[in-house]
Amino acid sequence: MIWVAQNLQAQDTQDSLALKNNDVRIYFEEARAYRNRDQTDLALEALEKAAKVAEEKEDVKALIDCYHKFALVYLKLKKEETTYFYWDRAKALLKDIEYPYGSAMQKYIEAILLFHDEKNFQAIFMLNEAKQLNNDRNFFNNILLAEGNIYLKLEKYDSATKNFNSLIINTDIYESDYLATRAHLGLAQLNLNNEKLEESAENGENALKLAKKNKFFKEIWEANEMLTIIYEKLGQYDKSLANNRDLLHIRDSLFNIAKMKTEAKTAEKIQFDFMSDEIKRQEQKIEELNESKNKSDITAILTSALLTIITLLAVSLFRNNQIKLKTNDLLQTKNNELKAARDAAVTAMEAKTNFLSTVSHELRTPLYAVTGLTHLLLEENPSKGQKEHLKALKFSGDYLLNFINDILQINKIDADKLEPLNVEFNLKKVLQEVIDSLKQGAQSNKTTLILDYDKNIPYHLMSDPLKLSQIFLNLVGNALKFTKGGEVKVTAKLIKKVDEDVTLYFEVKDNGIGIAKEQQQNIFDGFEQGSIQINREYGGTGLGLTIVKSLLGLFESRIELESELGVGSTFFFELEVKGKDSLVDDIPFEVTPQDFNFKGLNILIVEDNKINQVITKKMLSKKEITSDIANDGGEAIDLARENYYDAILMDIHMPGIGGEEATIEIRKFDIVTPIIALTAISLDDSLESFYAAGCNDVITKPFKPEVFYQKIGENIFNKKELKNTTS
Repeated sequence: MIWVAQNLQAQDTQDSLALKNNDVRIYFEEARAYRNRDQTDLALEALEKAAKVAEEKEDVKALIDCYHKFALVYLKLKKEETTYFYWDRAKALLKDIEYPYGSAMQKYIEAILLFHDEKNFQAIFMLNEAKQLNNDRNFFNNILLAEGNIYLKLEKYDSATKNFNSLIINTDIYESDYLATRAHLGLAQLNLNNEKLEESAENGENALKLAKKNKFFKEIWEANEMLTIIYEKLGQYDKSLANNRDLLHIRDSLFNIAKMKTEAKTAEKIQFDFMSDEIKRQEQKIEELNESKNKSDITAILTSALLTIITLLAVSLFRNNQIKLKTNDLLQTKNNELKAARDAAVTAMEAKTNFLSTVSHELRTPLYAVTGLTHLLLEENPSKGQKEHLKALKFSGDYLLNFINDILQINKIDADKLEPLNVEFNLKKVLQEVIDSLKQGAQSNKTTLILDYDKNIPYHLMSDPLKLSQIFLNLVGNALKFTKGGEVKVTAKLIKKVDEDVTLYFEVKDNGIGIAKEQQQNIFDGFEQGSIQINREYGGTGLGLTIVKSLLGLFESRIELESELGVGSTFFFELEVKGKDSLVDDIPFEVTPQDFNFKGLNILIVEDNKINQVITKKMLSKKEITSDIANDGGEAIDLARENYYDAILMDIHMPGIGGEEATIEIRKFDIVTPIIALTAISLDDSLESFYAAGCNDVITKPFKPEVFYQKIGENIFNKKELKNTTS
């Protein structure tokens, strides 16, 4: 998007580069930029070139994408018949190919068409289905915008506000300003509907500023039109008149008249060309059918012979059919029995999942008190005997926390609550951070921890770094637990690379106690650790390898094992990811914790649990941080409006006004103060939802103190440095 925006005028240069690379994506970027600027004639021309390249390469997926983008442009031109035409072409191609992104876009366009037909609830349902098929950030942001507009139409203003606010601070790499402009327009209309005229005017002006900066023609028109009405209602007639003059100028300008004529002409030409090509294809099929007409006489003779044979077979088939009917009745009865058993099993699984989710979530609150108070007591110079007891208590608390996290992780996977992300990351950094976090455990076992990393692996990959970290934390942690005075080696190798498709091989090898042959098949099942003796000696939940197996299943990969009792174990798997060689790796992957000077900071704690209030306040005072306490979301909104805070620690689950709703309200008058969600994550919680509400970061309870302080420092001081640098 940036490349296109900077070089939009250099059309000839782009064309030659596109032809050289024979890649439709360059034309897609052009079309996106032109469409957002309402230069739809140029957008259609770019898409026409993309379609030709896709047909030459016989790239069906690219052709589907072309049809979808044509549909969106014609939708913007309010030519719904043509939109349906291209949408139907894409639908026909999708029947014969597995293409999740194309299917998601098909549902997204269908949702927009339903919205235009005022079938709002059907549109919301279709958008939710589209969301399940793809994790692309730009696609997700456009769904948020569509949902916001539908919620606005349905007068579900809280939901619409949440969507629009998240888009104002979006980090979309393609359409950041365009999405923010549309979001400001949405908020302007929403506040106008609610007679909040000052807020409406502010959002209208922000939309107009962004639209003028980026030459978003339609949005300039809409912003001026809305501001004319808003300022008239406010009694600010001079501003209303100024915006109205801008509208008249735009409407009467020669550029606008010529632009509309050019757009209409281009749209009709491309539509006519496509229809002509379709007619030619149909005529070719008719000619092929005519050529086969001469063979009809021979066919008639063969048909007579076949009819005789069929008659003889009919009697035999009738008898067989009677036998099949009896068999089908029996099968139907058995199927009904199996269905009833399956439904009972599903109900039982859902009950188990909900029970474990509730228990694990509810345990976090008292566990937060246990781990927090233990940490505070250890820092208050306890006696030697007390220190030993406190360390034992801390170990038990950490063990219980890991156990709860494992149960919650398994529950999320079983309940299909987890989906792999697709974001850019540095693999070596991920692996190094895992190894650094486990070095202390390796030293206590007198075990050497080694990373063997293939330098040929691309610096930048596209996948889910968080889930990969979880996989290696479990594998390496498991190897260290059963290896004392030995060696644990983590290997990452490049198997093959074709364009952006990268296949990687991973291996975690140890020379520990090993696993008996008869136990290897069950080792990945939940709560399995080889034997009761191993469980008693080494401890643990037996869920680590189950989590690894389940997480790799999300990537369509499989964990393999080779082991010999007394010799050691090797866990290995392959993973297919996307490589991004075009990105420059100018940031070193080594990241060290920072020391922050917290003295003098003032933080708002939003927490309804009294014990948690005391612990959090005490931990802040240890760093000479002053703090206020809000018992619920309503108090938090009032205190944030009346006072200045360096940061806000926001609990999510509170009675009355919850953390997400409170964050949305605070962001209406304060978009600067860092808000960190400090909460116990449950099965139904979504980190995306926290960020969409306006949170800057998330700390899960219970937490490690060093993580607690590190995140507070990063969100306060690093953002201040960034702000000072940019200003």
